[in-house]
Amino acid sequence: MKKITVLCAAIACLSAAPASAATPYVSGSVGLGIMGSSDLTVAGSTSQQEYKTGVPFSGAVGLKSGDVRCELAVGHQKNDVDGVLGGDVSVLSIMANAYYDINLKGSSFSPYVMAGLGDAKVKFNDYAGEPFDKSGFAWQIGTGVGLKASEKVTIDLGYRYFKSSKVKENPDDGDNCTISSSNILLGLRYGF
Repeated sequence: MKKITVLCAAIACLSAAPASAATPYVSGSVGLGIMGSSDLTVAGSTSQQEYKTGVPFSGAVGLKSGDVRCELAVGHQKNDVDGVLGGDVSVLSIMANAYYDINLKGSSFSPYVMAGLGDAKVKFNDYAGEPFDKSGFAWQIGTGVGLKASEKVTIDLGYRYFKSSKVKENPDDGDNCTISSSNILLGLRYGF
């Protein structure tokens, strides 16, 4: 059901732009991922997890029409657990994102705001010998600025706040976790 929701959001976003005026693009980004602390419940025992800074990266395909961009993006982020138990957490996401570019006349810079909906697979590794691996709904919001490097190439510097819903390993025993992250990303966008 979640994958159908992501697909419907992506189709709605991409079909909102007139096909004749839309320009396709691809993009990629990498940066710093500062994960917020989270409460992880495994086998009825809850512990607060702190994380070291990680490296998020993503790739996307999309359409740009005027000041609006819509894309389908795949992202990955991995952060080490900062604590005695060690281990790490990774998040694989599929997001339908929408952007609004603010056109500054006569400037190579273009600020933007964005929002996205999708699905995130959260996986804890080596947490007290108990793996935790589950998918759930996710959303993100962000802002940034694009610098037009050439007619087809734009360099992006942005901030995104990403959050998953409470993902549950097994609803019967209460295993669950919510992940949030503040990401600073540097990216490259190529329009065709």
